[in-house]
Order: sequence, then structure tokens, then C-alpha cells
Amino acid sequence: MKAQYKRYKGEIDTAIQEVLLEASFIGGKQVGILEKRLAEYVGVKHCISCANGTEAMTLLMMAWDIKEGDAVFVPDFTFFSTGEVVAFRGASPVFIDVDKDTFNIDPLKLEKAIEKVLAEGRLVPRVIIPVDLFGLPADYSEIERIANKYDLLILEDGAQGFGGSFKGKKACSFGHAATTSFFPAKPLGCYGDGGAIFTDDDDLCALLSSYKVHGKGSNKYDNVRIGVNSRLDTIQAAILNVKLTAFIEHELDDVNRIYELYNRGLDGIVATPKIPEGYISSFAQYTIKLESKEQRDGLQAALKERGIPSMIYYIKPMHRQEGFSMLDYNDKDFEVTNKLCDTVLSLPMHPYLTEGDVERVVSVLEGAMR
Repeated sequence: MKAQYKRYKGEIDTAIQEVLLEASFIGGKQVGILEKRLAEYVGVKHCISCANGTEAMTLLMMAWDIKEGDAVFVPDFTFFSTGEVVAFRGASPVFIDVDKDTFNIDPLKLEKAIEKVLAEGRLVPRVIIPVDLFGLPADYSEIERIANKYDLLILEDGAQGFGGSFKGKKACSFGHAATTSFFPAKPLGCYGDGGAIFTDDDDLCALLSSYKVHGKGSNKYDNVRIGVNSRLDTIQAAILNVKLTAFIEHELDDVNRIYELYNRGLDGIVATPKIPEGYISSFAQYTIKLESKEQRDGLQAALKERGIPSMIYYIKPMHRQEGFSMLDYNDKDFEVTNKLCDTVLSLPMHPYLTEGDVERVVSVLEGAMR
């Protein structure tokens, strides 16, 4: 983010200064401009900005009246918030193991879980929340087939997926609605918190626009339902307008160039990310797989010794999180996720890495793996 700011300092500072001079900190013109540009880029009718990616999903849970007794199907290998928004509404998240190559929800295991819930009869299946993990969209061909078969809604969690695509269709345009996050580390990040919802549904757009501002009707003092306070502030929108231009013009291409450099350098050394045919990833993370936890931890230590940052996403599966301890799960149903949590490691990945930066990381990995 420092490299990015240095490159676009003039444009970002000017955008912020304009908001300061106008003193329109909430609901300024920059918010509407951003929403229009985002909707056009993704290829949907509506973009509704909000306070963060978690609240974007929460707003949809509210709009769809997800409640106690409902089942919502969520990948086991993802960030806590994807399941949290379900439990927050009193509904039950049903965790699904993921594909070992893409790290995304496994459609075969998803359908089996839906059939199991239906057979048990305790919960009503309502929604599938696929996650576009690390920038790679999920398998929406299969997910949409399954959703249609069982009459389920799809909420695409595109917090990490913005900019990716599947068969020419942009991430955040799948399902009945999609969400993304503008957390600073995301493919399109602001300088604080922010999020957005994408949909082609006019009625859903109107309902979400009400819910996000205290359930407003014709104006903010006419409150027709119980809502929340979840708005993207104007300064963040102004920053995102600058960064969206950079993202479209070169950043998505640049991260895919870095991906190719890493893959060539690490070929035969470690298991590198696999991008299936027909997909484009926006590479929120570049994540490798090791053979064991000990090997992964040793490699991370070697990188740290040489001043190279790395991260583990995620150290604990969703079904083992203490916050979900009230749910009953069989650990054996999550063989892939359990293995990934012990063996994945995310390397430095952003559009402003140089070829020399990549070569340095590859060199350390090569030496540590001998």
C-alpha cells in the first residue's frame, strides 16, 4: 500500500482535499460516482455501498429474512465473518469442505450436505454463500445448478474476489446478490473500512438502501423498518475512485504477471496455485502448499529471518472456531480443510512487486526446501 500511495499520491491527496473542502463527509457525490462505476465494471444494475464487507452480507441476511431454523451453507476454509453473519441472525451455518486445488467450496460435498439437512428435517435450507477465496471465483456453474435444484438463494462472498472472473463474467456478478470488501488488504482496498453489495434486483436494491440507513423510507427521518447504520463515508469513496482507475488500468494485469513469475520460479519446488481453465484470479493472496505443518512453519521462519513477510490463511477451520462451538460437526468431514490449515502459506503478492522482489522470495524458498 505504501508503494501504491507513493505512485498515486497526487491523485489521492487531491481527492481527499476535495472532500475536505466540500465538507460532505457522509453521502457526498463521490459515493454515487463510485457506486455507478463499480456496477458498470462488474456488469450489474446496482451497487449499494456500505460500511464494510461483513455488514454487506449481514444486510442481505436481513433483506432475505434469514432467521432461526434456517440453514446457510458456507465453506469451512474461509474467514470467520462468512459464517458469523449467519449465526448473528440466529440461523445455522452448515460448513462444507473445500476443493484441495482451488480452496473453494466443493460442489459435490455441498449437495450432499443439503440432502443431509433435508433428510434430518430440523433446518430449512435457504442460502449458499460461496467464497471467491484468494481472488479465484468459485465454481458457479455447479453451484447455480445445485441452487436451482433445491430452490436456494446464492450470496457470492467476493470480499477477496473483486476483479476475478469465470467464463468471461466478473466476480461479484454471480448469484442473486454478491458482496465485496474494501478492507485495505483486499484487491480493491480503501484506507479504512468499506464494503458493497451488487445485484440486478431492483426491489432488493431498494430494500437494502433502506436497511443500511436506519430503515429509512422517503427520507432518513421517515423510518419504515428497523435497520442499521452502515454507510461508506465520502473520503473512502474518493480514495476508491482513484484506486479503481489504477486497478482497471494495470493492477489486475500486474498481479497476474507476478503470479506467472512466481509459478515459473517455484516450479518443482512447492505446490503453487492452480487457476482452472476459464478463470481469472485477482490474487488477493498467492498461496502455496507444503507437505506438513512442520515444513510450512520452518519455511515461514526462514522467510522471516530474511525480512520477507508471509501469512497463514487460515490457522483454524471454521468448524473448530470456539464461536461456533454450539454446532455439532464431525471433524472427519473436513479432511481437505484440516490439511490446508496446516500446510498453506501466503507469500508477498501485490501489483507493485518487482521481478527482483519475486526472485528474492523464490531464492529463499529454494534454499530452505533443499
